[in-house]
Amino acid sequence: MSRLERLIGRLRPFYGVLKPPPHEPFQLFVWEVMSTHSMPRKRDAAIDAFRKLRALTPDSMWRLPKKALEDTVKLAGPYVEQRLESLRIGVEIFRANRDLASNVRGPLPQARRALRDLPQMGEGGAYRMLLFAAEHPVLPVDARLSRVARRLGFGEANKNFAKEARSIREAVAPELPATIDAYRRAYLYLAHHGANTCTERDPHCSVCPLLEDCPEGQRRMKFEV
Repeated sequence: MSRLERLIGRLRPFYGVLKPPPHEPFQLFVWEVMSTHSMPRKRDAAIDAFRKLRALTPDSMWRLPKKALEDTVKLAGPYVEQRLESLRIGVEIFRANRDLASNVRGPLPQARRALRDLPQMGEGGAYRMLLFAAEHPVLPVDARLSRVARRLGFGEANKNFAKEARSIREAVAPELPATIDAYRRAYLYLAHHGANTCTERDPHCSVCPLLEDCPEGQRRMKFEV
């Protein structure tokens, strides 16, 4: 077992079972739009409301009355107009391209091209789509995962985040089995750790289950003594 696998193994009992993003492409797109500038509980409230309205397909969301759509989107918090516009564009793209869901499950270059026009995805969202909805063994690197990985010694910081993400993927690849489950588990636990314990400011190193194997945590604890 690699060092990274052992570290992730320590996070699993610390956080318990984590809920993954949706595995259906359109639902994951909606999840991404509702996640931006939102808290997980508010995002989940909006997703649950869409589910109760049976509006988690492109056609059903297109038919949803305007007020019902707006009221549901408001559950996710601010930036309502931006979310509504992103959903409108995304619904149009999914309805116009009925093969989009199958395309993202195809060869990786074709899959990445299929996601290019979807709004509010970015590189992190596109990689989450590829991993969770399309079963490509790729690692989504967002700010949370990047912070944890670099503090543990995987990858290097770079002013160009795309280059930083690439360095992290290259450092992590030899540490993980090339399986969907391994990559999903790595993303879920490392990103969750970055959001809840290994925070950007004032990380909670004293309670971190990875402290003894974290160069950055050891350095911070020495300064606190």
